Amino acid sequence: MIVLGIDPGTASTGYGVVHSHGPRLHAVAAGVISTAAGVPLERRLADIHERVGALIDAHKADALAIEELFFGVNVRTAFAVGQARGVVLLAAGQRGVPSRSYTPQQVKAAVCGNGHAGKDQVARMVARLLALPALPRPDHAADALAVAICDLNRAPLARAVEAAGAPAPAVEAAGA
Repeated sequence: MIVLGIDPGTASTGYGVVHSHGPRLHAVAAGVISTAAGVPLERRLADIHERVGALIDAHKADALAIEELFFGVNVRTAFAVGQARGVVLLAAGQRGVPSRSYTPQQVKAAVCGNGHAGKDQVARMVARLLALPALPRPDHAADALAVAICDLNRAPLARAVEAAGAPAPAVEAAGA
């Protein structure tokens, strides 16, 4: 199974492609889709949409996992991240790729065993779980890889629960 993990943002959208073969996880690609601050928002969102679509197509992603919106103090930032999430989900929806959303705490717990782990701890665990020679950088790419790992770790349980006809526990489907 190949999962494209996304850490959404208008200026920087992190992505990480992880392939699972049984219990083994392998990082295929990771990076950041950057957009310039002076460019109109609609153009920035179009660029994110286009690049995510290209990543889905190039890597033949079976699923997309995206971090949930975290409402902090800055409402303007929250709206911008929400718009970036929307165009990412649109790219997946246009291609019929199932999407799942995870809170930052779910991602940290799945990767580190602690929902309050720091960014550096997440990056170290991502490197360990994917047998990377160095910490993934920048932080947005590390976070996106963590989102993909979270999804792959939860996928067997989610598929089993789904096959039984019940909604998957603690995982909110994107767009729900």
